[in-house]
Amino acid sequence: MSLFVFGHRNPDTDAICSALAYADFLRRTTRPDAVAACCGTPNERTEFALKKAKLQPPRIIMDIRPELEDVCNRKPVVATKDDVFFDVYQRMNDHEIRSIPVLDELGQVTGIVTLLDLLELMLQGGVDPTRSRQVTSTLAKVNSVVDGKFLHSVEPDRVDDYVVTVGAMSAEGFTRRMKEFPPEKLLVVSGDRPTIQLPALEMGVRALVVTGGFQLSSGLMQLAKAQGVSVITSPYDTATTTMRIKTAQRIEPIIDTNFMKLSSKLPVAAARHQVFRSSQTIFPVVDNGKLFGVISKTDLVNPPKIEIVLVDHNELSQAVQGAEDADIIEVLDHHRLGGSLKSNNPMRFYMEPVGSTCTLVAKMFQRAGINPSPSIALCMASGMISDTLFLRSPTTTDVDREMLDWLEQLCDVDMGEYANEFFQVGSALRSCAPEQVVREDCKEFEESGRRFSISQIEEIGFDLFWQRKDELTKALEEMAAQNSLEFSALLITDIASNGSLLLMSSEPDGWEEISYPQLEDKLYELEQVVSRKKQLLPLIISLLELPQAPTA
Repeated sequence: MSLFVFGHRNPDTDAICSALAYADFLRRTTRPDAVAACCGTPNERTEFALKKAKLQPPRIIMDIRPELEDVCNRKPVVATKDDVFFDVYQRMNDHEIRSIPVLDELGQVTGIVTLLDLLELMLQGGVDPTRSRQVTSTLAKVNSVVDGKFLHSVEPDRVDDYVVTVGAMSAEGFTRRMKEFPPEKLLVVSGDRPTIQLPALEMGVRALVVTGGFQLSSGLMQLAKAQGVSVITSPYDTATTTMRIKTAQRIEPIIDTNFMKLSSKLPVAAARHQVFRSSQTIFPVVDNGKLFGVISKTDLVNPPKIEIVLVDHNELSQAVQGAEDADIIEVLDHHRLGGSLKSNNPMRFYMEPVGSTCTLVAKMFQRAGINPSPSIALCMASGMISDTLFLRSPTTTDVDREMLDWLEQLCDVDMGEYANEFFQVGSALRSCAPEQVVREDCKEFEESGRRFSISQIEEIGFDLFWQRKDELTKALEEMAAQNSLEFSALLITDIASNGSLLLMSSEPDGWEEISYPQLEDKLYELEQVVSRKKQLLPLIISLLELPQAPTA
């Protein structure tokens, strides 16, 4: 399985660009299987940046919980209804498997055959002298299983119900035995015994198998051709040849068509529940009706975990769905340390108080002595410009400035002109529904058991906000209710003035202590506040930590 590099839910430009850049860095250093992923579609501004950088967006994966397609055996050993015991048993023995799916000519699963089924096939008829002799097959398969050679063949690929008769008695007794069956069904096995071979040929049996590597005389061969009798020579003795002919029996009668198959998209947890009480030993995994792979119960006990890297976040509440069941091998972030992330194994944890995760990725390229391609350089620069408001945010550090200067040289782009162009596109208030606006760059937090979210959008001026304030308020309230949050906040940042408006779905206890002017109900003016992580989040946490007034 691949290593997936994920930004947070409702990803912004820094989350997507850092995932793309860090996956590229890993591919060029330690993990050629690294794949950039995201759990949401890029917004218009991010799409603009990727188009400028000539990069494809990351793969969208909304849920990382493993599905059967992630853990099943994608190269299963299979059979068809036309296969015979010998071939199927050999296949199963070579691969040490106890069951095998059976496919039709279109690749669809029609049933399952087990080792026990094969044993029953060989023992069918028991001591019944007639049924135990019957073999349904083709002469071509008979010739194959005895490692033989055709001396003469008539319709070798035709399927027939043979009655295997061994010439191990007197010629007179054997002739009487042959007359008990229709000659066209008889498959006679004989050593170098012309007294057996002659009456068999004269009766016009379906085929004569000569054992021990012997040949027929020229006269008997002429008779065989005249009578339309196929002749096979086998290198084995009569007993071995007869046993091998029995293994030419087609498996079609023992195919179990009453079986359970599973979708390749079925989550592993759900599959485990479905197969728990089943007596099947393997389960075909299908995609669009065709066999995708196979899985066993033991495969579902402790399936391999998907490996992921988290960039631009370190809290499970912000990570892709199912991250708690994945193997998080690394975190690369510039935010505060959350308290929800746990792991069973050690992981690499790289955090630094800079303005952008892309800054950290750029440092890794530089430290490793690797120059990113112009496309990746512009990609990282876009993330930095977005998260630092082109170095105007209070989160900006000297490291951000140094890295952006370095990237500007590598991608040969005037960053001032590019930043102006970047911020002029992608107004969420101009192009998105209110539900999209409040979810576009939304992060959930939990402090002292109190869950809330903060969304942020960047605009040029507040004119559009005032036109849409009421519908944005309603969308915030609905999002808080749907996600069972105490409240949701929307920070609308004016890139031109370096200030913001804060819209709340509701005001929690202690909110009256906020030190910023209130413009309307649940709406505040936050002058010189542009950073969610460094300015707004600490403010909200401080208000939530105030002592609660006693209730009457």
